[in-house]
Amino acid sequence: MNQPKALIGSFTQAIGTVTSAIASIPSLSDKKQFALDLWGNVLQATGNALEADAETPDTLGVYGNEIQAIGNITVVAGLLSEEGRRLEITGNWLQSLGGLISFIDDWEDKQSSVLSPIGNLLQSIGNALQAIGGVWEKQKGKEEGETIGIIGAWIQAIGSILCFLSQLEDRATFITKE
Repeated sequence: MNQPKALIGSFTQAIGTVTSAIASIPSLSDKKQFALDLWGNVLQATGNALEADAETPDTLGVYGNEIQAIGNITVVAGLLSEEGRRLEITGNWLQSLGGLISFIDDWEDKQSSVLSPIGNLLQSIGNALQAIGGVWEKQKGKEEGETIGIIGAWIQAIGSILCFLSQLEDRATFITKE
């Protein structure tokens, strides 16, 4: 594993998830929410791609991060297109799947910090809640879905921060072994 690249990727993803979570604050203008969500998802996709590239090839961690990056790109496409909401929901489901795959990879890794599987599981749950919130917005009205989406965004952000802290812990361990 390329430790520096994984650390930078994890940090970039964490910044992106927090940025997107901030975008979910209802008191912000639509323009600010859009810009923060767009850049947050771009940062998340970049971070996930860096993490995938830093992993040992042909592992669940690579596939999980790649699927999450595809999910973020799908959300970006949704934000920029007429088909918006449906693509955003699909992107969140893909991110949730990728997080779950990364969770399984970390769970099986006996050397992994406990922070990483918990963080990936929280990200998966958070993305699933965002997708459910999007569906509810379409079916039951904006307010019900929006609340679920906000909760999901912040759960995802907490999960990504835990994954970043795990990478910091791994990096510190790696340095002391050198």
